[in-house]
Amino acid sequence: MRLRVIPVLAFCLFVFVSAAVAAPQSEVCSLPNDLQRELTVKYPGARVIGLSDLEEDDRGFFQKDHGDDCPGLVKVDFYGDGKPTLALVLTKKNGKAEQTELVMAHRVGERWRTVVLGTGGASPYAPAVWSQPPGEYQDIDGNKTIRATRPVVVFSKYESWAILYAWTGSRVTKIWLQD
Repeated sequence: MRLRVIPVLAFCLFVFVSAAVAAPQSEVCSLPNDLQRELTVKYPGARVIGLSDLEEDDRGFFQKDHGDDCPGLVKVDFYGDGKPTLALVLTKKNGKAEQTELVMAHRVGERWRTVVLGTGGASPYAPAVWSQPPGEYQDIDGNKTIRATRPVVVFSKYESWAILYAWTGSRVTKIWLQD
């Protein structure tokens, strides 16, 4: 009797682990339903990038720094008001390449306000986005410094370019961290 139970338990464990490994990508990149509806109207055909959209090396860099987070989605208190805010990398097929945009989605009242902060250009591989804490950040040339009092957003195509975006209280400012 015991010998029959072990294969059944092993099979159940295999199914459970397979489902757990397969599930995170779609779940970590999923959006609130009302925001998804709004993006579908405002950015038809666009979708949030996932790990599979990154070049193999970029995927490794991202996972080293951010684990299994979604490279196209980060929750961040960008405006410092505590309201739901998401930085998104949206991609849309443009011929053979994919055009990407960094979009900030901020929940104000019952609606999401979205604004495009930057573009990643057309490329077969997508850039990633993540947040960093408030602090002092200097551009690649050492000519411009941002003293951020709120979390910032970094939009980056690994080993190519990286741009930091910060909210000043009245507008978004940016600096190049890598070019």
